Amino acid sequence: MTKKKLDVLRDLRIGNQVAEEEPDTLREYFVQTDTWRTIYRGEIDIVYGAKGAGKSAIYVLIQQHENDLAKKGIILVAAENVRGDPAFSALVVDPPASEREFESLWKIYFLSLIGREFKIQGFECEEARTLISALETASLLPSRGMSLSSILRTAQSFVRKRFGGVETTVHFDQHSGGVTGITGRIVFDEPTPDDRKSGDVSVAELFDVVNTALAKERKRLWLLLDRLDVAFDDSADLEKNALRALFRAYLSLNSYQRVVLKIFLRSDIWNRITEGGFREATHLSRDRTITWDTASLKNLLVSRLISNHAIRGYYRATKTKVLQDVAEQDRLFYKVFPAQVRVGAKQSTTMDWLIKRTADGTGKSSPRELVLFLKSLRDVQIRRLEHGEPDPPGETLFDRAAFEQALVVVSEYRTTKVLYAEHPDLKELIEGLRGTKSEQDIKSLMKVWGKKEDEAKGLASRLVTIGFFEYRADSGTFWVPYVYRPYLVTCPPEVPSL
Repeated sequence: MTKKKLDVLRDLRIGNQVAEEEPDTLREYFVQTDTWRTIYRGEIDIVYGAKGAGKSAIYVLIQQHENDLAKKGIILVAAENVRGDPAFSALVVDPPASEREFESLWKIYFLSLIGREFKIQGFECEEARTLISALETASLLPSRGMSLSSILRTAQSFVRKRFGGVETTVHFDQHSGGVTGITGRIVFDEPTPDDRKSGDVSVAELFDVVNTALAKERKRLWLLLDRLDVAFDDSADLEKNALRALFRAYLSLNSYQRVVLKIFLRSDIWNRITEGGFREATHLSRDRTITWDTASLKNLLVSRLISNHAIRGYYRATKTKVLQDVAEQDRLFYKVFPAQVRVGAKQSTTMDWLIKRTADGTGKSSPRELVLFLKSLRDVQIRRLEHGEPDPPGETLFDRAAFEQALVVVSEYRTTKVLYAEHPDLKELIEGLRGTKSEQDIKSLMKVWGKKEDEAKGLASRLVTIGFFEYRADSGTFWVPYVYRPYLVTCPPEVPSL
């Protein structure tokens, strides 16, 4: 170990806590969990998870495996922007009038994306030509460079202005009864016999055409949807209508084996849109909720570390050997970090300390906060060494004293970038607790907030729901988790910048 610890730390790259911001490097240290493997094998369509749990990481990784999936006959089509403004955010100003109209919008939008992809792929079968012709006639076939938001606006205009149908002409094969060409009307309901004679074809029949075309080409098509929490975050009613309609569209498309929606959604949003009942939820079976335990989170941190040449060289470790052996991961972890942050027979191990200090009121710690903590810890330790502090003892790269300082950054991020950003109406309420005790009861909350008992109980309950408070039934008190304390409760000095 001839290299100085400061040099190792300067060369250490942790990556970004937000998956969308590191598409070029994520594959190097992504932890291939069982959820990832089931998605990759095509066994799961819907992924739920808390904010920061890794949904977007899976989404990004699926796109990075596009060539591998193509070898398996799978075509990927992104139905939402990975970065930048979400395509569906434009609907906030002028949303569809009902869930039924929204479901129709989803389907027309998907057909437009599929039609463009068929053209890009150069599909020449009769059904592919039929779909492309139908979309061209209805002015629904987007050009190759057309943005998703423009495609969506075109689909919305189609649905809104002509909810009863668009004038086209449909041609059927007299022997098979199949659609052979369309220059007539695309309608949303099953045509009556008279309308069918006039040339009407339903959206469902167009999906039949899509499914048959894909079967002939020996392909499957995955439509990928992520960042739905950002797209509809300005309107709870719009979010509910849009996402309930999306899941109805998903279920109605289930009969088409070769067209699959892959939906990535936050658990709290799923809970919100199903409040009051959602009968269709009982029919969703190809779904999975992302969960993390201590072992998997440690594996995540070790994967980030061992992906660095500086770490492999300093500890003379081999990436493959470490990642394939849990014992090797433990050994590396406790070479890099001290065994305990606070020393004592009754004190936690460093990993348990990290879990407790980054968990919210639900008791769950997410990869996002842990990655952010590791980045902050690196920066704090570098500053300490640059200021002349002694090297951490033994093989470790980090001093115990650096941990508490690093937690301030995570606390600031979690409070301002998550709580305040998502619940601005609760900011004043939470700020009212600044400098107070970390454990409160209803009487103390009434005093802090200047509220009557019933109102204070209702507000405290909301803070429990969003994970700011942990309610302790045995004492009837509300406890502020460690992750929020450094920034908010204990009034720390100025938060160090990343």
